[in-house]
Amino acid sequence: MAYTFFDSTALPTEQRFDWWCETVNRSVSPTRQTSSHAADFAGSVAFLTMGPVQTSTLAFPAVQSQRSADLIRQSDPETYELTLVLGGQMWISQNRNEVQATAGEFLMWNSSRPYTGQALSGASVGASRAIIVHLPRALLPLPHARVDELLAQGLPAADGMGSILARHLCSVMEQAPALAEPDCTALGPVTLDLAAAFLAHRLGLLNRVQPESRARMLLARIDQFIDANLTDPMLSPSDIAARHHIALRTLHALFRQRERTVAATIRHRRLEGARAELADPRSRTVPIHVIAARWGFTDAGLFSRTFRSAYGSTPKDHRRRATAEPDAGNPPRP
Repeated sequence: MAYTFFDSTALPTEQRFDWWCETVNRSVSPTRQTSSHAADFAGSVAFLTMGPVQTSTLAFPAVQSQRSADLIRQSDPETYELTLVLGGQMWISQNRNEVQATAGEFLMWNSSRPYTGQALSGASVGASRAIIVHLPRALLPLPHARVDELLAQGLPAADGMGSILARHLCSVMEQAPALAEPDCTALGPVTLDLAAAFLAHRLGLLNRVQPESRARMLLARIDQFIDANLTDPMLSPSDIAARHHIALRTLHALFRQRERTVAATIRHRRLEGARAELADPRSRTVPIHVIAARWGFTDAGLFSRTFRSAYGSTPKDHRRRATAEPDAGNPPRP
């Protein structure tokens, strides 16, 4: 099974922390853990296997962990643990470096080297939550000595490649319960490529990434750019190509592997955005043409025709059904 989820609160109180330690040791790598919440430990962990790459989502109270040389000799998955902090604070010391990362940052450690870590949680910093990508070192197309330079370093996730990778991981783990095995198998290489490109970018080694991986990375950047600029009515394939310093024909070639062309992708995502807003009860009083313009459709009539062609109903009918808005001509019976 590709996706599994466990929650310690389903167990008797006295068994929860032991269960947590055993689960992490078995599924990630053996560590010695302590916690001031051991007597009533409330934690959850989800695992998603995508071919050779595994991703985990964890939520837990304050924990201290240590991986020693003897534990490494006992068992070593030989992975880089690339971690996106979603809540709380995480501190780690390894390779003569140490870092304390907060929500919106990556940090990384090497399972084959001793380390000490601590997750902080509480009213001031929030609950500890994180997504970990367990990257097999043998599959990274980068010199391990160079990758080790990034251990216990703060790696931003707010922009550039960090933002692309963070959005990908959050989206994958959000959809994980509904993913079929073939979907997971397909997502593995994509996740590995994006993680490798992120690390390569930080090290100035993008030339070491395979051309196919660079193409997927470029597509991910383009997707993010499109989503961020859907409300601009002037957004066009030419603008996208110019912004990413590629020829227009190169942009179209990148999209040939997809179901939709560049222009069709822009139109589809605009329609999806407008459709969702029309279905939102909070937008019930906003005129339809205003919503259309908000999503880049400057011609209300064209928007209506395009919407009906895509979804089989007019924007007005869609809003009425989605929000249970009474028809003015046919008020509901008392």
